[in-house]
Amino acid sequence: MVYVRQHNLSALRQYRYSGVDKSLVSRYVLKPFYTHVVIKCFPLSMAPNAITLTGFGFVVINFLTLLWYNPTLDQDCPPWVYLSWALGLFLYQTFDAVDGAQARRTRQSGPLGELFDHGVDACNTALEVIIFAGATNLGQTWATVLTLFGSALTFYVQTWDEYYTHTLTLGVISGPVEGILTLCAVYATTAIKGGASFWHRPMLATLGVPHFSLLPDSLYDLPFTSWYIIYGAFVLLFGTLSSILNVMQVRRQRNQNPFQPLLGLLPAVATWVLVPTYLYLQPTILENHLVPFIMFVGLINAYSVGQMIIAHLVKTDFPYSNVLLLPLAAGILDSIAPRMGWWPSLLSESVYQVGFMFMSLGLAVGIYGSFVFDVITTICDYLDIWCLTIKYPFVEGAEKAKVVDNTAVKPKAN
Repeated sequence: MVYVRQHNLSALRQYRYSGVDKSLVSRYVLKPFYTHVVIKCFPLSMAPNAITLTGFGFVVINFLTLLWYNPTLDQDCPPWVYLSWALGLFLYQTFDAVDGAQARRTRQSGPLGELFDHGVDACNTALEVIIFAGATNLGQTWATVLTLFGSALTFYVQTWDEYYTHTLTLGVISGPVEGILTLCAVYATTAIKGGASFWHRPMLATLGVPHFSLLPDSLYDLPFTSWYIIYGAFVLLFGTLSSILNVMQVRRQRNQNPFQPLLGLLPAVATWVLVPTYLYLQPTILENHLVPFIMFVGLINAYSVGQMIIAHLVKTDFPYSNVLLLPLAAGILDSIAPRMGWWPSLLSESVYQVGFMFMSLGLAVGIYGSFVFDVITTICDYLDIWCLTIKYPFVEGAEKAKVVDNTAVKPKAN
């Protein structure tokens, strides 16, 4: 399947990265650390995308550790495991942040870097939800699904915002900065407190907040995990509304229809109608196989985000379709049919349903993998670059020497 048409590739030559980071932590703490310390650890021969992929490797190691010690997301792990998750995530954030500096340093900035960076971030989103659920013992429950909903939708909306405004905007508080640092703090705290069971204690009582008479017992006894979901709901609502208002404002400034971009949110709405519906109809997936299902949903979101980034880079129409939603729709139809008396379920609620879910995951891996491979090879061929290595290393002074050579006086012909 062709994901990028040849006649659209010329737009890649016009690529100019545009980003706004309003985070105070990033400006005054992290960026100086990256600029003066971290970037010096990488040789000029190392490609920026190789740094990005290496950083993602730390998250993969964290995920594999989770599968070994806490595959059901409801068991305590040895303290060193949580510390390794904190360290791995911080290294991922660091590597993900310095790849741009390495690109400028080696003169390798380009559209492939943005695509690669966003693709890795999209895959990390789902894995980090699973790791967070394991670090707080959320288990295979609706609480974990809500966490996935908040994380995936935030990433989708942020990319949707960039497509229409042509600028990646990170607010004063954003997921890639404060969000990741918060998760690192959660993992480290879990290690210090001796296990994820700590997060199921009543938060207010644990923090020493007095139980005022006006405060209901049900509210006072809410555990840390419930407060996290409440907090996440407010952050999600604020971030989504901010992005919507930002897109509408930019469109008005350009004398364009401010409401038309809202249609771009429909794929996310469709996804998050189908996901909880399928899990409600098939509780065995929710209660026993949520980890692979989250990976499947993560790939659905990554595919949507990838299509948006490609459309942004080559300046094509917004991608509304996502073929990976079809297995979810088919699973729901098969579950509803016997309840409505249409026909008997082909999968029922037995091992066939589990097999169908794993088949859907395999299909998603295949389709997203082919998308990534096709897009990367197409862009690399067109721009005459390599993805994970530097094809044409920048040599300091080479451009200046070339200019001098071209302006040299040629001898007159006799």
